[in-house]
Amino acid sequence: MFLHRLHLNLRSKEARRDLADPYQLHATLSRAFSPADVPCPPGAFLWRLEPETDTSGAARILVQSRELPEWDRIALKDWLERAPDPAVDLRNRLGLDHLHVGQHFRFRLRANPSAIKAGRRVGLLKPEDQEAWLIRKGQDQHGFELLHQDSVDFFDGADSRPDIRTSQPQTLRGRQVSGNTIQIFSALFDGTLQVTHPDAFRDALARGIGHGKALGLGLLSVVPLP
Repeated sequence: MFLHRLHLNLRSKEARRDLADPYQLHATLSRAFSPADVPCPPGAFLWRLEPETDTSGAARILVQSRELPEWDRIALKDWLERAPDPAVDLRNRLGLDHLHVGQHFRFRLRANPSAIKAGRRVGLLKPEDQEAWLIRKGQDQHGFELLHQDSVDFFDGADSRPDIRTSQPQTLRGRQVSGNTIQIFSALFDGTLQVTHPDAFRDALARGIGHGKALGLGLLSVVPLP
């Protein structure tokens, strides 16, 4: 499992087009993972547009893949600000073969916190509902629980709450080749977690969390904590 970082050139018309339409950006990235006449295998990669630009102002995209891509297949002149950063082997960097219960990580995830209501999937708009969604996902499916942090409220005294911050709620919109419009609610999660079931957690890292992966959602990025 490999992690890549791309820097998109905002002066490129094609890059600006892709940044405005996450479904189109996914299609562009797919070229690096399959020949032109072969559909990209489902689950070949996950990606996320980072909220921070790099020092030159270029848009940063993280891409996680099962196999090493061939970036030259994208074949869009000046689409990249510069060559992709060297790939990181996550299996070795994170010690994925040796995960254990109680291991702590800092994480980032852009996802689709949602629920089924009246037969339709709808986004959860309240931060407390978004946090509860991620807590359930971790505990019920993905082998982790959020760590807690102590805080002091001068009115209510000491308090302990999950170490998680939600930000950048937005509805993503993309247009398929057929002309159909896709739209999905998203939010950015940052915080710390603890592994409870290593196999399920390893699967969450590989497959992602939630819906909307073709629009840049679901990639769980982690960094080990001491």
